[in-house]
Amino acid sequence: MNEATSLDRIRSGLQLELRPLLQLATPVVLAEVGWMTMGLIDTIMVGRVSAEAIGAVGIGGTLFFTIALFGIGLLLGLDYMVAHAHGAGEDAETRRWLVQGVYLGALTAVPGIALVWFGLPWLAAVGVRPAVLTQAVGYGRALSWSLLPLLVLTAVRRYLQAIGRVQPVMVAVLSANLLNAAINWVLIFGHLGFRAMGAEGAGWATCWSRVYMTAYLIACVVRHDARHHPRRQALALWPDPARLRRLVALGLPAAVQTALECGVFAAVTTLAGRLDPSALAAHQITLNVASLTFMVPLGISAAGAVRVGHALGRRDARAAARAGWTSLLLGAGFMCGAGVAFITLPGTILSIFTPNHLVIATGIALLRVAALFQLFDGLQVVATGVLRGTGDTRTPMLSNLVGHWLLGLPVGYLLCFRSEWGVVGLWVGLCIGLIAVAVVLGGVWSLRVQTLAGELRPDGRLLNSA
Repeated sequence: MNEATSLDRIRSGLQLELRPLLQLATPVVLAEVGWMTMGLIDTIMVGRVSAEAIGAVGIGGTLFFTIALFGIGLLLGLDYMVAHAHGAGEDAETRRWLVQGVYLGALTAVPGIALVWFGLPWLAAVGVRPAVLTQAVGYGRALSWSLLPLLVLTAVRRYLQAIGRVQPVMVAVLSANLLNAAINWVLIFGHLGFRAMGAEGAGWATCWSRVYMTAYLIACVVRHDARHHPRRQALALWPDPARLRRLVALGLPAAVQTALECGVFAAVTTLAGRLDPSALAAHQITLNVASLTFMVPLGISAAGAVRVGHALGRRDARAAARAGWTSLLLGAGFMCGAGVAFITLPGTILSIFTPNHLVIATGIALLRVAALFQLFDGLQVVATGVLRGTGDTRTPMLSNLVGHWLLGLPVGYLLCFRSEWGVVGLWVGLCIGLIAVAVVLGGVWSLRVQTLAGELRPDGRLLNSA
């Protein structure tokens, strides 16, 4: 009887939550996939130049994305603040948070550009091969100028997602991919009178595509506000130190967590740069493929954070629990399917990126390792999102620090260089770290749901709600 009751409860929860979650998550997932596709297009197109060019895109993007994702993480507090205000019906408050998010993104971009510009040449100190490093510096420095539009874009995007306006984000990213591919064709290979720039041309293509996306989404916000709130009093557009401090306090742990997670992959990419070019190219291709599948649970994670935040803004703890568990189920289900594809179609997947048989052979071994951690990668990122919806950004940060940096990376280093497993050893270390993080965050979410259940009134509202 208890089992039947539990199944009925699960079925009822899915019926209530699945449709609204999918309505929000589907455009966000498409936008995340489109975001990742931009990097895939860069890799595919420079893959026709040389294995060194593939490695340069990976190495050059490594430092940039670690710094960029720290800035993006600082803005993840908007998920909670805007969704919470929107769930409570405080529309003017959502706009105030958007304005401060744009300021925070712009303030973060300036030192970030400097770090990328001056930090890239230092990669030689860790043993990156000169033929790869020269192209990586050109690619990374071109990419660095996209940091300001990227962070402003992130603030606007978090705002739109948190108020449920996700279609403009999807349109912006998908159309930017077409623009990126066209500029890549011109600048990488030297068409229409331009000189062939190789990897550096891919960096400039991505930069201009991000400028376009930022302008498009700002226009969407202005148009939406004029249409739905034509008589609303204009909001103050100057910085608000108190709100900026609140965003930083909430976003800093998320920024550190994001940088830690991205940083461990960046560290592995840098270590792979000490190996032969074919191993580095196989690593970069496999990382792109795994990152593409990761975009789906990442989009579900963002939607889950918004749904949990909306529910808690209404003081409805049961709806928050339903949103979290449904998000975890969707993320886990998709990543199981991705793992099966990695095992059954590795050669087909890799041949899209390169005709090099040595690169493909190494990549097949890496895809098999990636297949093992797909489920756990999906669980950990969705758990991070739903916890963020409750305002908890510290637990994911600590879990990533321990799981990736104190466990996964040391094991991967030892397997690669001491046990001579090569690049496969680095990926086994990544796998171990992701499993550890997923187990911890899944357990923390379960405990959080139990805590919320203990604070419920008979009508399902929180005890401290009005």
